[in-house]
Parts: sequence; C-alpha cells; structure tokens
Amino acid sequence: MNQPMTGGGDTELGVQKPLHDGVITEVAGGVTAPKGFRATGVHCGIKAVKKDLALIFSDAPAIGSAVLTTNKVQAAPILVVKEQLAHSRAFRAIVVNSGNANACTGNRGMHDAWETVEATASTLGVGRGEVLPSSTGVIGEYLPLKALLSGIPLAAEQLSAEGGRAAAEAIMTTDTFAKECAVTFFLDGVRVTVGGMAKGSGMIAPNMATMLSFITTDAAVEPDVLHHALLRSTQRSFNRITVDGDMSTNDMVVVLANGRSGAPPVRTNSGKAYNDFSSALERVMVKLAKMIARDGEGATKFLEIEVTGARDEKEALTAARSVANSNLVKTAMHGGDANWGRVLAAVGYSGIDFDPSQVEISFGNVPILGRNYALGFSEEAAREVLQRPEIRITINLNRGEGEAMCWTCDLSKEYVTINAHYRT
Repeated sequence: MNQPMTGGGDTELGVQKPLHDGVITEVAGGVTAPKGFRATGVHCGIKAVKKDLALIFSDAPAIGSAVLTTNKVQAAPILVVKEQLAHSRAFRAIVVNSGNANACTGNRGMHDAWETVEATASTLGVGRGEVLPSSTGVIGEYLPLKALLSGIPLAAEQLSAEGGRAAAEAIMTTDTFAKECAVTFFLDGVRVTVGGMAKGSGMIAPNMATMLSFITTDAAVEPDVLHHALLRSTQRSFNRITVDGDMSTNDMVVVLANGRSGAPPVRTNSGKAYNDFSSALERVMVKLAKMIARDGEGATKFLEIEVTGARDEKEALTAARSVANSNLVKTAMHGGDANWGRVLAAVGYSGIDFDPSQVEISFGNVPILGRNYALGFSEEAAREVLQRPEIRITINLNRGEGEAMCWTCDLSKEYVTINAHYRT
C-alpha cells in the first residue's frame, strides 16, 4: 500500500483525539448511515447456510477511490477494480461475495468477475463502469457463478437504508462478529456522515491483510482529495494491524462519496474542511481496523503496541510492527508470561538504530524494564495485567519524540486449529 498519515479521533486506547474536539459523534447504521446509500446481504448459495452476497448502492453517482493489496498474486476482482478505476471516478454499486476469493483462477476467474459486474449493472440499471466487484474466501477455486448471479436480483430487491448490518454479515468468513461503524460531524454547519464495514480475522498483515473494507460518505469530495484522505487514513488504520503477518490476494479498501449531505465540497487536501473530513474518515477506519485485530482467529486478547521516544514516527512504526508481528511476543501474551526479553528482541531485529540499554518497557500500567536493564517489577502485578482481555505494551526508546501504535492479538492453539482445516 502507498500511504502517509493524518490525525485521528477515537477515544479508545492510543488513538489521537479529533482535530476539533466534540465534532465527531458515533451513530448507528454502518454503510447505510450516510444519506443516499442502501445495502443488503443475502444467501445465494456460495456458502451452505450463511449470508454470502453483499450489495451496496448509491442513489446518486459517487466519487470512488480504493487502496488495494500489494501482493504480487492478485485476485480477479482486484484486477477488475483497477481497470474500473482507470476509466472512471464515479460509481453506483459495490458487489461482494464471501466464501470464494476468485483468486488464482486465470481467464475463467476474470470472466466470472466481469460477469458479476455486468449482471449487477443490468439489474440495477446502471452502467457497467459504475460497479466495483470484490470477493473473499478460499483461493484457487472457481466461483459458483450460477449461484452468485441468481443472488444479485434477490439482493437488489432487498436494498434498504437499514441494510448495513446485513451487508456487514454477508462479507464475513472466519469473522466471529460483523464489523461496522459510522460517525457524523458538521461541515460549514451541515451534518455529514461517514459509515463503513469491514471483514477480517486471519491472514492479517500491516500492509493490509485478508481484509475488505467499504466506506461510504454523503460528503462531496474532489476525486484527488478523496484519494489523498484515503491513503493517509489507511496508513493510520488498516496498515497498522496484524494477526499473523500474512498478506492476502484480495485486500481492498473502497470509499464512495455521493455528496448527498448538501455540504460544500471538500476541494483541497488542507484546511479545516479537509481536516474535519479526514478525521472522521480516519476514526471510522481505525475503529474497523481495531475490530479486525480484536477478532483475530483464535484470539483471546487484544494487544496494543505503543512505541515512544523514537527518532521519528517512521522509526517508531518500524519497531511497533516488529513487536506486533512477533509470534513469541503474542504467545507470551496468550500465556500471561511477562517475558520482556521477547519484546526487546523484536525491537532489536526490527532494523532500527537504538541503544538497548536505554529502553524502558511497561505492560499496562506496570513498569517492567528500566534503563540499564533495571528490573524489579512485581510478578503478581504483571500477571494481573496480562490476564486482561486488552493489554498495552509500551516501549520507550528514549532517543527522540517519535511515536507510533500498532494493534494485534495473542496467538493461541485455536489459531492453529482454524487454519489447519480452513479449506475443509
């Protein structure tokens, strides 16, 4: 992913406050919270029983932007979305199937992806170039196209302004809960809403993951400005989570902005209007990203890795990612073992330049390691912190003002069980 950064707004652990305190408020509705969006999720037969087809529709043409997987192996819908974005900036619909990734399926996979686009466009009465497809599930199997195509008219009939939750449920694979979020704020006195949904549980790595996210907003935003905001927010959200360090073939974040709020357009990537919009966008994306980390396959604990005292943010992020990706750290957290050595070692092989003797490490509010390798923490206090469902690991490098955050989860035996039999 290509992506820089912006300030965010979430009151949970480690996320910055909104740029304008009190402006951003969470609301219900997910992707259908913004004006002019409808959605649904139905069962079409790709999965045995559960919902497996989601449809998002904008009543008006919406400016679209996307951030896609950097994996060299890319699923057919990723390639189709690239082509669609190369020829258009305005879209009306997103169609998503779960249960089958349509990846590594060659010419037939491309045909099936385009057939899905054509069928969706025809059913909704919109142009072929106004539809973005997405898939998630098992790699290397052909789409059951007949089932998928039969589900599109059913989904179109059920489109609703209350259908956000059903759509979020339909994109789940090994997820244990539907992931959706929406916020509202004001631009020049006009209420604007940003909503989103995501899926992801395993095969999650910092440069995206086997995750999909779809964001809607009734703000009016210039195409290049929207893309700029999406890239910045992706860096602060989905590119800062990891479950197992694996990157998927289908990763996709798409945002649609239809302007139905009536607020003045956001025309530049600076100034109050842009800051307010990007803060709201980032808040939704960070919330969804943290939901994915919390729902890591087999996870029992949510972990927040905070690095402070780095030379700059880039250095802090490099160190935080290294710790977040460490299987030894994540298994120690699962077992409640205050093994600070694993944390320090992960910083050590991250590639940054630092003085190990100056590092301080805390688990929650319990100081574990001091400068010059000073110890003296209470095992009992550390054990109490490490039994909590949410744990913050703070690493102070004591060499500058840079800081960064990553989110992950513990690694359990259940993770092995889930992935040992994913196809079966």
